[in-house]
Amino acid sequence: METIHTVEWMKQVAREARAQERILGLVPTMGALHEGHLSLIREAKKDCSPTVVSIFVNPKQFSPSEDFQKYPRRVERDHGLLEDLGVDYLFAPTAEEMYPHGFRTAVLVEGLSELLEGRSRPGHFRGVTTVVLKLFEIVQPRFAYFGRKDAQQVRIIQQMTSDLELDTQIVVCPIVREPDGLALSSRNAYLNGDDRRSATALYRGLDAVRHEIGAGERDAIRLLTALRRVIEAEPKVALDYAEIVDAETLEPVVSLRRTCLVLLAAFVGGVRLIDNALVEQAGDSFKVTL
Repeated sequence: METIHTVEWMKQVAREARAQERILGLVPTMGALHEGHLSLIREAKKDCSPTVVSIFVNPKQFSPSEDFQKYPRRVERDHGLLEDLGVDYLFAPTAEEMYPHGFRTAVLVEGLSELLEGRSRPGHFRGVTTVVLKLFEIVQPRFAYFGRKDAQQVRIIQQMTSDLELDTQIVVCPIVREPDGLALSSRNAYLNGDDRRSATALYRGLDAVRHEIGAGERDAIRLLTALRRVIEAEPKVALDYAEIVDAETLEPVVSLRRTCLVLLAAFVGGVRLIDNALVEQAGDSFKVTL
């Protein structure tokens, strides 16, 4: 595996891959790699050669009150994991390389970025779409791989890619969970033992929604009531938001229709976690994927 720190060298590698008509795949990450990231890399390696994994803790998607300085950084461990998986290139630029002196441009997907996470974390998605567009322009991947755990982020990146007519195809991969249902996240490392056990309330709340849908419930308010009942019974968990939204527009729905997302965010012992469920219509019934 070759580690690349500069934009110009990464662009040169990408140009050479295109000249050779190779299919380049990108997995963008902020490091602190876990099995969720590794599942994306394995998927990329099935389809692509070469594969590029980027590790860049993007300061532009953190607000002043968030945990940019504390965000876990495990450089040696991450490097070893990527080596073991046979990744071709690690792109690990500095903030100064990505945002040189005088950088003034930002990318915003209007109408999707202000909702849900955007309400709780103003400016977050502007930072995400700005850095993702830069990565796409630098690496020029045919395919880019993202996890459905960040469902709103994925939808926004899909919209940006479509609106700007980018050549990159977005591949959305399933959520990877611990045996007790907790969705894998780099922020799980912040949880102590008691908080870690309490955090399963997010999954249990989504599972309660799945059970209610399986029993025939279609009303969004009743479904969210079932979710909140589970989460509010856990004293260490404070719900930030829970909504059932149209998967395309991210606008709340009154009752289940077409494809929906059950999206939630909660604080567990001061650590903010997100999770979701995908609800897809199949004839007269609905399939729920956690």
